[in-house]
Amino acid sequence: MNVNTAMSGADLARTKIEVDTFNKTLDSGRAAKTSLDKDDFLKILVTQLQHQDPTKPLEDKEFIAQMAQFSSLEQMTNMSANFAKLSNLLASSEASGVLGRNVSIQDGDNRIQGVVSEIVRGATPLVGVNGKYYSFDQVESVLQ
Repeated sequence: MNVNTAMSGADLARTKIEVDTFNKTLDSGRAAKTSLDKDDFLKILVTQLQHQDPTKPLEDKEFIAQMAQFSSLEQMTNMSANFAKLSNLLASSEASGVLGRNVSIQDGDNRIQGVVSEIVRGATPLVGVNGKYYSFDQVESVLQ
């Protein structure tokens, strides 16, 4: 009995398309990392400890220096997160300052003028003018 295990050209093309589609769905949730973070640093440190030469263990000074670097990285990460929160609060506070004021907004090629009737807080605050919401970044001027 002779079994043909070769795929036809159409079957091969269909399979390739299905595999490519599946791989794209896997990659769509992931972005390529361009820098190392604290988790990467910790993985490198653990890997280094696991694969060190037992006859030449990591020097105490080197280990302490690496732990200090890890601690510094952790603190910088925390500071960055706190600065982002502070930035959001300042942007929301600045947007709240125009509540009830007449503003000029650039929306593409259109310039809209009106009174800010509502503010929506967030990373990018929104201002409600003439029944529509615009990013606070679009406010060009505050009028008297």
